[in-house]
Amino acid sequence: MSTSPTTVQWLRQAAVRVYTGSSRLAIHLGRRTVARARAVYPRLRDWLARSTGLKWWVKIAALASAAALARKIGTAVLGGIYLRIESGAWAPLLWIATAAWIIAAYRAGRPGWKPKERPAPESTGTKPSAADAAPAAEGPALPSLHDLRESLATVGTPHAHLAVLAADLGTTSERVREALLQHGVPVETVRMRGRGSSTGIKGDALPTRAPSPGGVVGAGQPANNDNNNAPVAPTQKGLRVERIGQGGRLITDPAETIRHHKVRGH
Repeated sequence: MSTSPTTVQWLRQAAVRVYTGSSRLAIHLGRRTVARARAVYPRLRDWLARSTGLKWWVKIAALASAAALARKIGTAVLGGIYLRIESGAWAPLLWIATAAWIIAAYRAGRPGWKPKERPAPESTGTKPSAADAAPAAEGPALPSLHDLRESLATVGTPHAHLAVLAADLGTTSERVREALLQHGVPVETVRMRGRGSSTGIKGDALPTRAPSPGGVVGAGQPANNDNNNAPVAPTQKGLRVERIGQGGRLITDPAETIRHHKVRGH
């Protein structure tokens, strides 16, 4: 008895495989579209964050005009395609597109199918060492708390968006967020002048420097917490006698803090 599948069985298996492959292709194309949209959004956000005031509004107007133009072009193109399809002028093209989709879906429906990885950008021909590849994989260094304070003082109004701080520090918004969370600084929605509301930090969110107790003391010198800064006369040796008139004398002993006032005749 022959174990090969019959024509009906083969057609049934092919239909299931095309159905499975079509689902996989649709999901794959959808993910690629979302990934491209996510890649474009941070660039537009950072591009807007680099401007303030009138320039920021000009960029917003340019984006709105580009969106309106793209909508008109897309509507015109889709309308033309619909008219061509309805009139039957593109019937051969539809058959070709359907056949190409069925073939691609049949190939994607096989067990263990995985989408092809996008090719990496061409290198210069030299293979980087492990020491050079490690920092590149980690990304930019985290900004220090001192750098965050200076950047906030420079761009804050008084609040600052993460994208603005990242542009001022020459890093990414993700690294700024990671540094803030590492130092326990809350990240929330704030408003900057001329920029609107976005994720950032408030002007008083960063911890201030703790003042050193007793002020600044020179190397090798003891700290002086006394509020009396009057100059102190050097200690003299021996007694000092001063005449104060009417036969009186003022005797000063450096070893004592009590002044003896002696009057003649007493």
